[in-house]
Amino acid sequence: MKVLVVGGGGREHALCWKLKQSPLLTELYCAPGNPGTAAVADNVDIADDEVHKLADFAADLKIDLTVVGPELSLSLGIADEFHNRGLALFGPRQQAAELESSKVFAKRFMERHGIPTAAFEVAHDAAEARAAAKRFGLPVVLKADGLAAGKGVLVVEDEGELEVGLRTLFEERRFGTASDRVVVEQFLPGEEVSFITLCDGRRLLPMATSKDYKRIGEQDTGPNTGGMGAHSPSGMLSSDEAATVIEKVLRPTAQGMADEGRPVRGVIYAGLMLTDSGPQVLEYNLRFGDPETQPLLMRLESDLLPVLAAGAAGDFGEHRLAFRKEAAACVVLASAGYPASPIKGEVIEGLDTAASHEGVEIFHAGTALRDGQVVTAGGRVLGVCAVAPRLEEALKRAYTATADIHWPNKVLRHDIGRRVLE
Repeated sequence: MKVLVVGGGGREHALCWKLKQSPLLTELYCAPGNPGTAAVADNVDIADDEVHKLADFAADLKIDLTVVGPELSLSLGIADEFHNRGLALFGPRQQAAELESSKVFAKRFMERHGIPTAAFEVAHDAAEARAAAKRFGLPVVLKADGLAAGKGVLVVEDEGELEVGLRTLFEERRFGTASDRVVVEQFLPGEEVSFITLCDGRRLLPMATSKDYKRIGEQDTGPNTGGMGAHSPSGMLSSDEAATVIEKVLRPTAQGMADEGRPVRGVIYAGLMLTDSGPQVLEYNLRFGDPETQPLLMRLESDLLPVLAAGAAGDFGEHRLAFRKEAAACVVLASAGYPASPIKGEVIEGLDTAASHEGVEIFHAGTALRDGQVVTAGGRVLGVCAVAPRLEEALKRAYTATADIHWPNKVLRHDIGRRVLE
């Protein structure tokens, strides 16, 4: 099979790495890719938002399956464009992708279908948001309605932070039109976990549990990011709790979307808060999580390619997903200034040494090639991942490898997985 992966981050590098292992694969392309994907696929110089060019490429090369990584491509209707041309693609159509691209739609969807989530109100300006926050009481959560690369969620603890958040969203317009509407949400204390499933329109294939770490700083402090690390298993969900999430959250989500004429052929990812009253949905993603995908795919035993092809066709049939008993962990190396203004263009050293450690894989994200050297080219630069019999050992291997990688303004969290292990 000829396969095209759309995107250029760590998630896409991991997808290419896993798909490359399939005996069914004949040709693998990644658009636009990065220096890491270039080692396992042919990079194609087409941006992930150039939907028509991507469809032209797939048609010209007779690509058998396209796998979409970024949420932006899905929100722009790439699945609709491919469907209209008779091209197979694993990823939801534009109407279904609204479950991720609009926080307001997602919250109202959960309300309609009885899916557990925090109480909320929708605000159109700072005054409405301020009044809603007063009704809920601080702390509260402010969420830009539209896509904001994982950075449009603000947890405000006091009046001062509330005013800063309202300025950020409504006056400075840091997230552009994404904050035309803002969800004001009751704060939920607890531990956050991720649960990712594959969906063929109605049926689900659950992946292993995972947990990611969104805040930039140690002990979950500072602004939200796209994710500073992840591991699988989550270490938080028992098998009984995981079954409850599938029955109370994920199946009703897949069924509800199908019933509303928005079937999901792709990923349904629920970001969950584990509270005293049970799991509550914080958000949905309709694509593979980043960086959760990296450790999940390191644990995946099954051949991913035929599963995704069956999902794109609308019927998983007899396919199932099998995962190794070992644990996997990912530590993200970012560039100073992330998530606001990361420093770019610095030469990265030590990649070969780091990759030589047992059980370690390094997935490129914000990197580029300049004069034959790998340099930083984004906020999240690399995902240093490792697999081992136990989570503690996987984390140790990943952190040992991170110590071999250097550039002047490298930053990372040193506490990924610590609370789970404690």
